[in-house]
Amino acid sequence: MMRLLIVTDAWRPQVNGVVRTYEWLASALAKRVTLKMLTPEPFWRAPLPTYPEIEIALASPSVVAKHIRSAAPDVVHIGTEGPLGFWTRQHCRRNGIPFTTCYHTRYPEYIARRLPVPLSWSYAVLRKFHSGSASTLVASRELADELRQRGFLNVTPWRRGIDVERFSSGSIEDLDLPRPIFLYVGRLAVEKSIDDFLSLKLPGSKVVIGGGPERGRLQRQYPEAHFLGSIEGPRLGAIYRAADVFVFPSRTDTYGLVMAEALAAGVPVACYPTSGAREIFSGQACGVMSESLQEAALSALSVSREICRRVGRMHTLDASVDNFLEIVSNAHH
Repeated sequence: MMRLLIVTDAWRPQVNGVVRTYEWLASALAKRVTLKMLTPEPFWRAPLPTYPEIEIALASPSVVAKHIRSAAPDVVHIGTEGPLGFWTRQHCRRNGIPFTTCYHTRYPEYIARRLPVPLSWSYAVLRKFHSGSASTLVASRELADELRQRGFLNVTPWRRGIDVERFSSGSIEDLDLPRPIFLYVGRLAVEKSIDDFLSLKLPGSKVVIGGGPERGRLQRQYPEAHFLGSIEGPRLGAIYRAADVFVFPSRTDTYGLVMAEALAAGVPVACYPTSGAREIFSGQACGVMSESLQEAALSALSVSREICRRVGRMHTLDASVDNFLEIVSNAHH
């Protein structure tokens, strides 16, 4: 059985798509490989500048190397471009251990929203980080093409998945709000462009689930919206199923697992035209993509919920795991 080490700087108590991806992946892989995880849990951590809710591991190269030697992996998957990922990459390069990497997040665009750093500089750093990887996994074919044009090598689309059953069936939350209900789920951070949603003139109610550095400002600026905080587990699925439209205003997400979750719950998606949305929609009429988010949100009200469920069911975790194993196994061989 293949010995696999997954290294990720993104882990609990963070709540985001990257963390959920690796939690689900680790659970699904447990019976198929000999799996070890290297996360920030065993290390001292410090808040990330400009984003204190994200903590980074204060890990030394020697301690990371010790963890890798203990795992004795046939292949390593480096999930994030943080300190653990950096020291792991260095160790693998020096010791001839095959590794794959993953490009989850458009960090250059995120950084540019916060600091005066040219995109070309950030992409150069990321290009260097991912060099030497047997495969750099990305969420869509469009994103793979984009990164190749920026000089990235060995870029491979990795099909993402969700726990479909968690969202497709179960109770429906009684939100007791005027309809239609327009829902957003995700981190409340500047790069998510949540103002683009909350500033829309829409009938009914706007509901926001999630936490993040922008929550206080957004609540003050949009007092008519309903902020429910961070919600997980069965109740999250129940709230999805209670919504009429899921609005996803981010232009920087490489995929957007929450869109797949909404579709699995039978909720049409309204969003901007992005590579992640096109990958998730798979050419089906399960939502509306438009440069006018207002138009998309209103038009999505007439989308068939059954089509949404059908598309949502396509994004299974099993298919994602099979695809992931195929990619890392190729790196091993």
